[in-house]
Amino acid sequence: MKKLISYLTLSMIVGMLLVACTPKEETSKEKEDTVQDSKLVTREEANSNYLSAVDVDYAYNFAKSLEEFKTNEKLGYRPAGSEAELKTGEKIGEEMKKIGLTEVTKDEFTVDTWEFEKADLTFTDADGKEHLAVLGAYQVNFDTNGEKELEIIYGGKGTEDDLEGLDIEGKLVLIDINQRKEWWISYPTYQAHLKGAAAVIAVQEAGYGDVDPDALNAQDICGPDDAPAFSMSQTDGNNLKKALEASNNGTMTVKFDAKSTVKLDGKTYNYYGKIIGKDPESYIILSAHYDSYFSGFQDDNAAIGLMMGIAKGLVDSGYQPEKTIIFNALAAEEWGVSNTRYDWSTGAYNQIFNIHPEWVGKAFANMNFELPAYEHTTQDEIRSVYELNNYLTKFTEKVPTVEGVYKDGISVISPLRTWSDDFSFGIAGVPALRNDFQDSDFMRTHYHSQFDNEDTYNEDALQFHLNLYGLLAMHYDETAVVPLDFTTRLNAMKEDIHAEVFEKADVSSDELVTEIDRVIATADEVNARVAKVNEDYLAALTKGDSDTANKLYQESRDLNSGLLAAFKYAEDQFVRLTWEDEQIFPHEHAQNNIDKLALSIDALNKGDIASPLDEYLYAVDNNWYAYDFDKEVFDYFTDYVLEAPEEKLMWGKGRIVDHEDLFDTINSLQAKREQANADVTVELETLSGALERQKELLKTTVADETASVIELGSMLTELK
Repeated sequence: MKKLISYLTLSMIVGMLLVACTPKEETSKEKEDTVQDSKLVTREEANSNYLSAVDVDYAYNFAKSLEEFKTNEKLGYRPAGSEAELKTGEKIGEEMKKIGLTEVTKDEFTVDTWEFEKADLTFTDADGKEHLAVLGAYQVNFDTNGEKELEIIYGGKGTEDDLEGLDIEGKLVLIDINQRKEWWISYPTYQAHLKGAAAVIAVQEAGYGDVDPDALNAQDICGPDDAPAFSMSQTDGNNLKKALEASNNGTMTVKFDAKSTVKLDGKTYNYYGKIIGKDPESYIILSAHYDSYFSGFQDDNAAIGLMMGIAKGLVDSGYQPEKTIIFNALAAEEWGVSNTRYDWSTGAYNQIFNIHPEWVGKAFANMNFELPAYEHTTQDEIRSVYELNNYLTKFTEKVPTVEGVYKDGISVISPLRTWSDDFSFGIAGVPALRNDFQDSDFMRTHYHSQFDNEDTYNEDALQFHLNLYGLLAMHYDETAVVPLDFTTRLNAMKEDIHAEVFEKADVSSDELVTEIDRVIATADEVNARVAKVNEDYLAALTKGDSDTANKLYQESRDLNSGLLAAFKYAEDQFVRLTWEDEQIFPHEHAQNNIDKLALSIDALNKGDIASPLDEYLYAVDNNWYAYDFDKEVFDYFTDYVLEAPEEKLMWGKGRIVDHEDLFDTINSLQAKREQANADVTVELETLSGALERQKELLKTTVADETASVIELGSMLTELK
């Protein structure tokens, strides 16, 4: 039963009660009348009609139905370009037509495909009992061509030191891993690959799959397809380790039956359908991805269910939008390009950059959905681009509550993160948001494991999100001009200027801060104009005064286009990434490095080697990988960012500012760590050179950033 307690106006509640008490035949007649004359329906009635029409059971049942197709009969999996993904896409496209969406379209794009059929490992434990371990997999090529006997050996954490002296040529290497706190699967896998290992089998000791000792885990491999890796549960891993300990020489023979196939340059498809509005060339885009690991109930079946549930609810309620609403099911989100750091969000990137770049400048918003049928925290979170933060915060006051979930309401946080498709839409120039999930316990427990299934389902959470995002789509539809507020980004930029670091670098931030303040004042004036236009437009829509509404809408087209152009410019100029894919402003890259390098130099001059190694140097770019892996591994995963072709970089292109290679320095300091009165002259010279380079980088970055702020100000000035 749907449990609604509304914060909306009394008239809206009355409207909901009237709809709920009306016989079904009369309700259908009312819908027909609504289609014939949209003026008969007020904005509040339209909201009420939607809340009454939206069906949480439909959303859940469609989400569950997506499990029909799988590549691995035991575990599921619906990865990029697989037969299971292709069939699921067709199913979604047909359902879009069935529920009444129009112009349903199938968009083809190039993707590296992955089929994971099986990975069954049989071994004899220390007590002589035979065990069958069903393994998960990563996106690699590995085929035993039926059951094959292989030797297996324990390799600790798979670091350079752990594998030193071990004979792993042609063998399976069992390792422990914590991908949240230590390193990604790519690094120990490639380290073992260079030593000739047949494959790595990783046991998540913590970080992911913490829900149960039997949990498997899957992530993107971010490495070459010929360096194989698989995932084993803690239960099976512990039994296997005990058997290896009991063996005479630390190795044993196992039977492995595995087939994982990566093919380059295959095809897959995104699907979308529309509710066409009075303006067919202005869009509100809702999206979710339909590829998955395991059964993927929350990630991302439930999100497809949410998107389709909103679509069906709007259609069934008879809603006639002002703008065209697009419902976009995206393929290849989890992975889609082999051997790149940026191997996820492939479907979304292709959709907005390559297939439909014309949507940029016409789309008011992208609302992207991930893991929406679970109460991640007691306060629901919307994560958005900076410019939507204030608009969304005001909107949340109007969202109906659902009894039993989100007792602490809704918060809006910025900026976007890279782990989902909204980031690709955002950097393309479409103001984007998503329901947030990344800071919840679910990420450490169920995420990307076979325990992400219907047992995690929270009907009230899904109902809440059906209400929230359906009403938000309609709320966007009530705006003539995209409600972008640039003051939020500019204030965040100013707050992220650390004066003490600028002083260390002898770089002045005065001009940058002055220009930021000036542009904030300009943005405030633009905000006032936008608010007045949207206020008058909503008033006209509320009165049913279509002539005035149309006039306001047409007169504001240049303002709307200018705001979207300014937003795209801001994304182009001010969104950069760390080597761990976190969004930063351009100056933050050098600012962070200067701080850590200066602290390291100060410590070394005092004879302190531990602090640079334990606290500072690992935080400079990707140098934490220099501690545990050899030079060839470090260089490989550095070069595949710095020297990769554009098609490999996708949404990461141009986002990483620079790189300081401290591999040799870190390793030499590690060797001298326990030495009394160690001579660190060479290391100080290297770090001092890096510090000077970063100081120069900060100067040029700040100059560029200042020029970009000035240009953004010019663009906004034209809109006042």
